[in-house]
This record gives sequence, structure tokens and C-alpha cells, in this order.
Amino acid sequence: MDHVDKIIEQWRLERPDLDTRPMALIGRLGRIRAHLSREMEKTFAAHGLNAANFDMLATLRRSGAPYRLSPGALMNTTMVSSGTMTNRIDQLEKAGLVERRKNPEDGRSVDIQLTPKGFALIDGALADHCNTQKKLVEGLSDEDFSALDAIMVRLLARFEGTGQD
Repeated sequence: MDHVDKIIEQWRLERPDLDTRPMALIGRLGRIRAHLSREMEKTFAAHGLNAANFDMLATLRRSGAPYRLSPGALMNTTMVSSGTMTNRIDQLEKAGLVERRKNPEDGRSVDIQLTPKGFALIDGALADHCNTQKKLVEGLSDEDFSALDAIMVRLLARFEGTGQD
């Protein structure tokens, strides 16, 4: 019996009229997410990053050469407000990990580009991040991994409208 089972049992005693199966599933997903996040944050911290900065640098890195995106494109990918984005860019720029560059197609706007230092940092952090994630799911058999992934794809599609359900 895990922590969530104890909560569900309490609700069954207090409110037997309610279907608490969704509460159990969502509760477990939340607890798993918290455990996963804590472990991944340790990896980011080992590289002097947090999840938000890792996400920004990784977004630039996976965009391909020249590893440059507009602030708007970064905002859309990372789903943060413009004020938050500006703050993150400022922090990364101060650290020498990104730089603002004039947009070659529109000199009135700027793009955000990885510096060589930022490129090297994110490549190392990404390798460690992938290793951390692999360790976090190593208890799953290949079949369980595939089944869980397929279920999560269907569930996520309901929220994001990707047509997978």
C-alpha cells in the first residue's frame, strides 16, 4: 500500500459515493513527476543550471546550426511569458551562454544564439541528463516501457490535440 492508496482509502471511508480512481492515478502521476524532477534537477545543478535554463539552452541546441532562435520562438517552445523569457535570456547572456544577435533577415529584431561556451555546456549537460533519465526508468521492462509510453501519448493527445487518441 503506497501513500496514494492511504489517501484513497480515507476518501472511500469518508465519501464512498465518489469515484476516486482518477484521483489515485493523478496523485501517482504527480508524485512520480516530483521524484523525477528532483533527480533531474540534481543533474542540471551539477552543470550550474536549473530546469528553466537547461530547457532554454536545449531548445537552442536542438534547433540546429546556427543554434539561433527569435525570443518569440523560444517563448512558444518553452511556454513562458515575455517578461520571464527576457529575464532568462538576460541571465544566460550574463553567464556567457547565449548572445543577442541581429536577425539577418530583419535588422530591427534580435535573435538569441548559443555561444561556444553555451554549446559545450548544454552538450555535456544533455548527455548527463539522458543518462539520468535512463536510470530513472530502468526498472521498467521493454514491454512496460512501450505500454506506458503509448498510454501517455494517448492521454497527452487529449490535452494537446495531436490526434493520437
